[in-house]
Formats: sequence, structure tokens, C-alpha cells
Amino acid sequence: MSTPFALPEGWSSWPQKQRDDAYDNTGMVADSAQQIAARVALSEAFRAAHSGHLDLPYGQAERERWDLFPGRDPAAPCLVFIHGGYWQRNRREDFAIMAEGALAMGWSAALPGYTLAPEASLTTICWQVSRALDWLAAEGAAHGIAGPIVASGWSAGGHLAALAAEHPAVTAALAVSGVHELAPIRDTMLNEKLRLTEAEIADLSPIRRPVVQKPVAVAYGGAELPELRRQSRAFHRVRAEAQAPGPLIPIPGADHFRVLESLWKPGGTLLRAAAELLR
Repeated sequence: MSTPFALPEGWSSWPQKQRDDAYDNTGMVADSAQQIAARVALSEAFRAAHSGHLDLPYGQAERERWDLFPGRDPAAPCLVFIHGGYWQRNRREDFAIMAEGALAMGWSAALPGYTLAPEASLTTICWQVSRALDWLAAEGAAHGIAGPIVASGWSAGGHLAALAAEHPAVTAALAVSGVHELAPIRDTMLNEKLRLTEAEIADLSPIRRPVVQKPVAVAYGGAELPELRRQSRAFHRVRAEAQAPGPLIPIPGADHFRVLESLWKPGGTLLRAAAELLR
């Protein structure tokens, strides 16, 4: 399938450092290390206070596990949050705070893990997320989660959430700061571990796949790198042209890490957007 978005204008003449910098979220946010440390500390405390349904295996691999945070009403919606890290970093445990806002508005929340590159290919990672959703649909009710699923994710998780919208158990999706066209990633330092194939770029770029006619909100921080902003706008444009439902949501002034606050904090813009997807 052809796509209106592949490589940035003039990409072939960009020096390697410029290509790498275009996707270097951590390096381009001055206080990224402090923000990450603060989120990890909040997540550790939150997870310790909600320890009833953690480390639930959905497969055989070490990282194929769920952390579930059921709300008061099993029939309430569930916000699934898929972590980022360019498919090669981070752990679900360090994002547990993402459940805080969902629980505050009466929802459940659930965080899946997945094997990281280079141990797993991107194809394997995508299959793991699909299998995780199979498990949640089948077993979630036994843990107090039986309502409609909103699949959300950030950064690489935004890519995985966009693909998860295709899963039959998912009612709607929220892709935050996602990578929706993989072709540029192949030409950056990120590909040293990913080793993307041409088939993966063609098959696993959400912007190239048949448009899902479910509500999908596409969000990004207004202070993010230009490439991340453009990826989100292009993906939403393709969906809008196909008359698929769901808004484009820029978060004014938010960098790649601060954008998460609008999803985890009670009453946050992206949390409200997730709720609107089900109306």
C-alpha cells in the first residue's frame, strides 16, 4: 500500500547525526533523566500500594506479563497502557503510575510487558502485544476487568497502540507520540538493535495499514521533536481522509516526557480524551 508519508523532505542528504538527532527524544530534553527518575519513583510507590494483580503471565517469555489494576466496577472501561522506549528499553513496572488517573475516574488499568530488541524482533513484539490482549479478553474478568478496552501507548508504545486498535477486543485507542511510519527509523542509530526488515517496515507501519474504523485519538506534545509531531499529524491525516473517527490532540508546551502527565494525572487532557473515545 502506498503512503503519503515515508521519509522527511531531503532525508537522503541529511548527515547521520542529523538523522539520529531527529529521533533522540532523551537527548533533546534537557531534564529527561530527572523526569524519568521521578516517574519511576512514583510508579514504584503506586505499584507497591496496588499489589493484588501483578506479574500475571500471558506467555512463556520473562517479560510476557501483565500488571492489572482493577477498578471498583468490573464492567467499567479499562485503560491499557503500552510503554515506550523505542522497542528496546524500559519496563512496564516503571510506568505503573499511568494507572492513577484511570482508577481515579472509576476505570481499571492494565500494563503489559513485552520482550525488547534485539532479543525480539519488532514482528515478535507486535505478536506479543496481540497475545497479551487475547489473554486480557479471556482472563481479565477473573481479575475484575471485564469492560471495554481502550488501548493506549506512548512513543514506541504509541506505535503498538495504533496497531492494537485492530485487535477485536479493543474498542478504541490512544496513540501518544507514536512512530507511525518506520522507514526513517531504519536509517537511525535505533536500527542497530531493531534490525528492521523491508517487510516489517511495510507491514508494521500503522500509516500503511488498512484504516481501522474505530475511534483512535492521536496525540503529541507541542514541544516534541519535529519528526514526532509530523509522524502524529500524518497518521491522523490518513485516518481523517478515510473518515475514521478520533481527534488529533497536541498538548501545548509538553515535551516527549511531560506529555505523559496529561494521561496519568486525574482530570488530565489525554485521560479525558480517552473517556471521550467511548461516548
